[in-house]
Amino acid sequence: MNIKPQTPFPATGYFGPEYFCDREEELAQLIRNIKGGNSTTLIALRRLGKTALIQHLFYTLQSKYLTIYLDILATESLSELLNQLSTSIANQYSEKSPVGKKLWQTIRSFRPVVSYDALNGSPLISIKSSPEESKKSIAEIFSVLEKHSKRVVIAIDEFQQILEYPEKATDAWLRSLIQQLKNVSFIFSGSQQHIMKEIFANPSRPFYRSSQFIKIGKLKEERYRSFIISKFKEHSKSISEETVSEILKWTDLHTYYVQLLCNRVFLASKKVITTEIWKEEAAKILKEQEFVFYGYREMLTRPQWDFLKAVAVEGAVYQPTSSDFISRYGLGNSATVQRSLMSLQRMELIYKENDQDGRNYYGIYDLLFSRWVRRFFE
Repeated sequence: MNIKPQTPFPATGYFGPEYFCDREEELAQLIRNIKGGNSTTLIALRRLGKTALIQHLFYTLQSKYLTIYLDILATESLSELLNQLSTSIANQYSEKSPVGKKLWQTIRSFRPVVSYDALNGSPLISIKSSPEESKKSIAEIFSVLEKHSKRVVIAIDEFQQILEYPEKATDAWLRSLIQQLKNVSFIFSGSQQHIMKEIFANPSRPFYRSSQFIKIGKLKEERYRSFIISKFKEHSKSISEETVSEILKWTDLHTYYVQLLCNRVFLASKKVITTEIWKEEAAKILKEQEFVFYGYREMLTRPQWDFLKAVAVEGAVYQPTSSDFISRYGLGNSATVQRSLMSLQRMELIYKENDQDGRNYYGIYDLLFSRWVRRFFE
């Protein structure tokens, strides 16, 4: 069944190339890596479009390659990794299909419990196994894929999660297994950039220099603006370049927030989209999220909360322990700020990034929180 979104701006999921904007350079590089037999490490800030890019890549490759996507963020052990890999295969390839027949046969040899999602009917695979049994089963699945007539591409999203497994040296074991594969290429995707760099750029780690790096940035404003205008026009709606530029500025060109706001504006508007319309929808979104923002306040210490607000107002903080920044927001002293910064990074509320000149700065993950806080300082 070919499901279409209700608006040309889906905020989640991939619905085909007609709803996908740009990323031509990144797509071309991914295809080159795959054709060359090279794996890829794909990193980006959260919700910037890396998963959609993988799905777009798989759409492009579907006739010539066998593609498997799995998100391992929720996994906590090798056994759960096996379950997720098996479930991903079961969801993507029917047991009756030529591709799925051998894979399902292999998975059934592990004596799984097969259930079905109550909402969408998709299969869920649960296999009870020890760590050593899980390793053997994963190796067997990879062996079947290695022998497949088509080239295989496996994308493992939120790959940094393997470092949280209780089994020691999971990355070393997986690296040794992957090294033996000639017919399978991997895409290791992750949003915790500092951990992904640790895995793939630290000479002491097993995955050091085992793949090609691709870092996803924000889309170019000109391309995104043209895309948005054209999508409104396709549905007989008019929006000016100036209004789109206002939307892109408010959302800071962050893919998820652009899509979310345009989604809401599309549904709320009739023929002409004005500044008043998008601002009204933006205000509604912030109001709806207030319980989340107050939740931050409840779970953080007062110094952490004050520091988070300060970063939200600034947008980008280059010297968080400078006396100027500390005094401007009444943050106490540099030691307090340093502790808050480290805690908020661990909680994934604040990220560290490099600007175009290579300078380090700190920003906040939740753009909506940033916009909400700034209203009290404007």
